[in-house]
Amino acid sequence: MKQNEIILQLNRNHASYIDFIYSLNHQQFMQTHQGKWSAGQQLEHIYLSVKPLTQALLLPSFLLRLLFGKANRPSRKYEVLVEKYTNKLANGGKASKKYIPSVVSNNKKEMLIKKLQHTIYKLASLIRHFNEEELDTVVLPHPLLGKLTLREMLYFTVYHVKHHEDGLKKNLGYR
Repeated sequence: MKQNEIILQLNRNHASYIDFIYSLNHQQFMQTHQGKWSAGQQLEHIYLSVKPLTQALLLPSFLLRLLFGKANRPSRKYEVLVEKYTNKLANGGKASKKYIPSVVSNNKKEMLIKKLQHTIYKLASLIRHFNEEELDTVVLPHPLLGKLTLREMLYFTVYHVKHHEDGLKKNLGYR
């Protein structure tokens, strides 16, 4: 995916997720299923996972390269990155402590949605500061997947929210 398509998918997938969260009643928002996180906890998890990426992209690319190095390989395709992530999860990979949500009550729903919307808006605007080459040469650390190019990290962010939306729908009995 090129930069504009990444931004489009990022906005589209997060808007779909937020619309779904808005559609949940109080009980559905708080409901857990077989030890899985509630919709509220998943909402906080998504926000907690996007926020550091947005903060990192506030830094200029030369500083990111200084901090994390430069890619020594081409960026993986979207499907390859998704497969790598799903394999990590299948082999027991879990969110690290920093990304584990607290119990999220209904009265935090609106505030978390607004924070996520603002963060996605900010992320989309920050992506535009990087050219296509930088998307493939700047690397960032991912807690489960290791060093990823910026393009791969954005692919992950596009997929991650969809993964959680699909999981929530399954846990709540949606088809």
